[in-house]
Amino acid sequence: MSQMPQQAAPAKCPSCAEPLESGDLFCGACGYDLSVVPAAPQDHPTLTMGAAGVGSSGVDWPPPEPESSGTPAAPHLPTDLPGTDSGGKQLPESPHGSPASPPPHGSPVSPASGVRFDRPPEPDEYPLQAPDPRVAASAAETTELPKVCVACRAGRVDDDGYCENCGHAQPRERDHMEQEAGPVAAVSDRGLRHHRNEDAFAVGHTALPDGTPASLAVVCDGVSSATRPDEASMAASRAAIEALLAALEQGTHPQQALHDAIVAASQAVNALAEEPPSAREHTPHQNAPACTIVASIVASGLLVVGWVGDSRVYWVPVDRGAPAARLTEDDSWAAQMVAAGLMSEAEAYADERAHAITGWLGADAYEVEPHTASFKPDRPGVVVVCSDGLWNYAETAEEMSEIVPADAAVRPLHAARVLVGHALDGGGHDNVTVALLPFPAPPQGAGSA
Repeated sequence: MSQMPQQAAPAKCPSCAEPLESGDLFCGACGYDLSVVPAAPQDHPTLTMGAAGVGSSGVDWPPPEPESSGTPAAPHLPTDLPGTDSGGKQLPESPHGSPASPPPHGSPVSPASGVRFDRPPEPDEYPLQAPDPRVAASAAETTELPKVCVACRAGRVDDDGYCENCGHAQPRERDHMEQEAGPVAAVSDRGLRHHRNEDAFAVGHTALPDGTPASLAVVCDGVSSATRPDEASMAASRAAIEALLAALEQGTHPQQALHDAIVAASQAVNALAEEPPSAREHTPHQNAPACTIVASIVASGLLVVGWVGDSRVYWVPVDRGAPAARLTEDDSWAAQMVAAGLMSEAEAYADERAHAITGWLGADAYEVEPHTASFKPDRPGVVVVCSDGLWNYAETAEEMSEIVPADAAVRPLHAARVLVGHALDGGGHDNVTVALLPFPAPPQGAGSA
């Protein structure tokens, strides 16, 4: 599913905020070029859902499912997957949702277009870096088992993080991370070309006030051209998961909870830029930490997604005869070119500017506009939440469905490892992070194909 948002003309100049008229190519006040990249689309999630009603929060919990009649549910197409855009109402504006301050001098953000080019040229190889000796020494104090080299599997690792047998530098703790939380699992890897892992994830599970289980996952991708992108992604993922767990346990609707969690993550990343003026004197050309975010919740028969940036969520049914679907739309240069009808999808994503993002979390972001959407699949499946380090090697929903193991819903950690391995086998040009959330069979779908 690749329905792109409709193009919306900017109401104000992104540089001086001067009101604009439809068709303006340059700002009459400051002269900024408005035609470099189309204006960012508004948040109108792509699918419509025949919900039972809309409450004051913008969307109601689904009503209890009727008793199954034993009649199999009809198979659906990707565009038939039911979803809702918060009942057609705009979510309540957060007090933290006001536009952030303009980018500092030296920022990789184009002031005329609001596009961030976060893929600078990279060398063919990055040298491996040893872990902080203090961290290695601290870890050695907590265990008596000697560390074995990951390369030769025979040599002992010294306190400096190198193998005494082959001299291979050992990976740092964040270079490869794995976690399970109830039915959810996630894996993140540095990849084969980057010198550090700038991705981060958080997974969790809880219970709603009525005892219904809820599982959730957050994936954040640090903006490489920003300062401390690894810190930004970690701060965002932690803030988002904490906000989600607290909100769901209080009975907040998942879609509203996800919107608020993204705002909380944005504030956490913004806080990283609040450092003493004396620190900026020594690094005057550094820009604010930044990252993207994507998250998903599975609860009470709903599949809810939210995002800012170009990480994605895919739906892969257990029955591979049914169609898979992509549930998010990128905040990227390529997506805007396709939305504006200026390029085909193949042409846009083949362009070197394809991964220039138009939405991110950080103090130099023009405005944080969380995208949210909820869906109600009629059959069991698995939700794939991933950074572009994975989907670069399986871009379409069909390609993603082909590489997701058939038993992913019952062995999510194993499946996440397989998906990361697929990206590494494909070249591992970026950090790779994937989280998998099984979606159980809905009560009415007991007879579904």
